[in-house]
Amino acid sequence: MKHFMLLFFCCLSISLSYAQRVIKDAAIAHQQQRMVFSQWDADKFTPKPGFLGLNPLYWITWGLHPDYPKTDRRPLSASGPQSQRIALAMVMQQADQAHFKQSDTLSASAIYAAAAYSGLSSGVDPLWQLYYADQFSPLISFAGNPPLSGSPQEIAQLRSSGLYQWYAAEHASLAQRLQICRTTSLERGARLIGYHRLLGEYRKLEADWEGRRQTIGRHLNLQRASKRIKIFEGRAPSGKKTDIEIADEILKKSKL
Repeated sequence: MKHFMLLFFCCLSISLSYAQRVIKDAAIAHQQQRMVFSQWDADKFTPKPGFLGLNPLYWITWGLHPDYPKTDRRPLSASGPQSQRIALAMVMQQADQAHFKQSDTLSASAIYAAAAYSGLSSGVDPLWQLYYADQFSPLISFAGNPPLSGSPQEIAQLRSSGLYQWYAAEHASLAQRLQICRTTSLERGARLIGYHRLLGEYRKLEADWEGRRQTIGRHLNLQRASKRIKIFEGRAPSGKKTDIEIADEILKKSKL
C-alpha cells in the first residue's frame, strides 16, 4: 500500500510539472528592453490595432493611454528623469569646481595677506635681510649690554660719570622697540617705516655716544698732560728760572 501511494504521488507531481510552461509575452519583453537599453520604438507596442483598428485587445490595453506609445518614457532618454539628474549633477559639479577655485584663490590671498601682516614672517622680508639686519646687528646682538672700548681710565670715567648707564638704557630701549616692531602684526609698509625711524634714532644715539666718549678721552688726555707739566716743574732746578718766569720778565721789559 505504501509503495502504491508513493508511486501515485510521483506520477501526480510529474503530470503537474508538465502542466507548467514558460510564458513569453512580447509586450513585457519590449517594455523591459525599452526601459533598459533599447530605443523607444512605437511600432513594438503590442497588441497592435489590427485591421482598421478593430482589435479589441488594443483598445483594452491602450485605449485609456493613447499617448503612451508616442512618448519616450525611458529614464535615460533625452528628457528622462535620470538624464535630467545626471545633467543636474554635472551642472552642480561645475558649480562646485568654480566655488572651489574661488575659495582656493581667496584662501591663497588670505594666507598671503596674513603672512605679510604677521610678525612671524618679518625675518624673511627681503629688505630686512638685505639692509636692516646688517644695520641693526649691533643693537640686536648687544641688547641692553653694549660693549665698552677704550683705555681702563676712559671706561672707569664713563661708568663713574653715569654716561655708560645712560647709553645702555637708551640702547636697551631701542632694542625693545625694534623687537616690538618686528613681532607685532603690521602692514609691511608700516613696518619698514618703523625700521627707518628706529635706524635714524639708533644712528643719532651712536653719534652722541661717540662724541661723549671722545670728550672724555680729551679730558683725560688734558689731565695727564697737566700732571706731566706739574711733575716737570717740580723737578726743575731751583737756581734756574722756568720758561714762564722768563716770559714774564720779557713782557715786563717790553712794557718799559
